[in-house]
Amino acid sequence: MKRRVSLLACVIACSAVVGGAVMAQSYPVKPVRIVVPYAAGGPYDDIARTLGQRLTEIWGQPVIVENRGGAGGNIGADVVAKAAPDGYTTLLGNAGPITVNPTLFKKLPYDPQRDLTPVGMINASRMVLSVHPSLPAKNVKELVALAKASPGKLSFASSGVGNLQHLGMELLQIQAGIKMNHIPYKGAAPAFVDLISGQVDSMFANIVGTMPHLRSGRVRAVAVSSAARSPLLPEVPSVAETYKGFDIPTWSGIFAPAATPRDIVAKLNGDLTKVLQRTDVKERFANQGSESTPSTPEALAEHVRKETLMYANVIKTAKIVAEQ
Repeated sequence: MKRRVSLLACVIACSAVVGGAVMAQSYPVKPVRIVVPYAAGGPYDDIARTLGQRLTEIWGQPVIVENRGGAGGNIGADVVAKAAPDGYTTLLGNAGPITVNPTLFKKLPYDPQRDLTPVGMINASRMVLSVHPSLPAKNVKELVALAKASPGKLSFASSGVGNLQHLGMELLQIQAGIKMNHIPYKGAAPAFVDLISGQVDSMFANIVGTMPHLRSGRVRAVAVSSAARSPLLPEVPSVAETYKGFDIPTWSGIFAPAATPRDIVAKLNGDLTKVLQRTDVKERFANQGSESTPSTPEALAEHVRKETLMYANVIKTAKIVAEQ
């Protein structure tokens, strides 16, 4: 009897392995959704459509981009977290719904690390810390010195409470031991208007959105937010050159519902890597100020774990509360 039970268990286990392998080999056999947790027309929408077009060519199956914006990305992320774990519903996630919101919001209908499984990183970019030209600060050290000389008098803009522009400056304030006034706006465009006019002193913003204002001389770059310098602005130092460990990249990655078979995740990862290695995709990302950054599922999972802890510390230390 024991032998029969052992044999039966072995058969079941082998069948599961073989079945999963067969499923992965045939996947996909129907359209695949990429849920973008933001409104259509934005940068993440463009990334998803770029991926979708190339994956359609590989698979011979349609890839549908579905925009489910709202609640800082939480609505779209929740849709995927609660979807069937079969590889046919995926999320183009970023820091907001994945690593920031778990601490920023008191309650989330999903847990990113429990309910979603990482597939792979897609791309990464940097923000630029810029100041109005009237401010006599050419680098981070000088900006910090000005802030220390006049506590609470300097200001910084962001496109909303709890986004990366806000959190980046809060992290700098924590590391530098300074205090500036936060002026949140409803979007980057009105924030730039007031930075250019001198109504606010400084601002972290997407590198592509900042470039035209740098070229015109209406703002001055003092640093980039990532650990390394940007190829687009090689003369501008990183904040990390002054404050070790400072690293606030903007990024995106693909996630699937938890319990998605490993073979399906591996298939998705492999095909995404092929897409991200294409010259035309790299060039498209470069034109948007980002870099193609394919990774393993494990590497993305580790990135999420570390970044979640970092943002939790910033949010709690700065006592940031999400806007309702």
